[in-house]
Amino acid sequence: MSLLRIATYNIHKGVQGMGPVRRLEIHNLGHAVEQFDADIICLQEVRKLHRQEERYFKRWPELPQAEFLCPEGYTAVYQTNATTRHGEHGNALLSRWPIVSHGHEDMSDHRLEQRGLLHVEVQVNRRKVHVIVIHLGLIAGSRTRQIEQIGRYIEREIPRTAPVLVAGDFNDWGAKLRPAMGKLGLKDFLGERALTYPSRLPLTQLDFVYARGLKPTGLEVPRGRIWWRMSDHLPLIAEFNL
Repeated sequence: MSLLRIATYNIHKGVQGMGPVRRLEIHNLGHAVEQFDADIICLQEVRKLHRQEERYFKRWPELPQAEFLCPEGYTAVYQTNATTRHGEHGNALLSRWPIVSHGHEDMSDHRLEQRGLLHVEVQVNRRKVHVIVIHLGLIAGSRTRQIEQIGRYIEREIPRTAPVLVAGDFNDWGAKLRPAMGKLGLKDFLGERALTYPSRLPLTQLDFVYARGLKPTGLEVPRGRIWWRMSDHLPLIAEFNL
């Protein structure tokens, strides 16, 4: 039986702080991603480019952030969710296993928030695992509608017998979306404390890994100063038997 290790992390576009005191953390995040030693890494708030920040920070990477953060031997898949005046950002997946295919669907619920779903099919040993990376909206009603959309997407695009992972920043205070995810056949680590936000003094879990067709075996949240300096979220790492 294979062990599958999944990490999800909102990297806050590789920058922490505001205004003239903001600092570039993307280089530290690169070391952090390697430390996960995960088979699949799901990232949110990943910059493809930002012309203003590129001028401000002397060490701004030449590569888009998904490619810059991708460890040696991994493959990066990125999809833009939001286009702004100075650039664009979205979700990314880094995989130690071969990529079979990938797709994207717009999940924007209203004009003030640009959201999207990244779907990547990964070949893990002899099985194909479908991974959906999401960053849900800030409004409760939007999140409910986005979960319904995920359900329709899975029913339409993924075989019923295939293993599925849905990971990312759910913005779900109090795990209120857990029953709706359960109705889709997707379960998380119910009963385990996994506080991920805010990173300096975590009070709640906003980041989740839900699964279908995979047996959960472990959950961890890295803590400490090194982690809360890099992003406003802490990473979440889940392990499954495949």
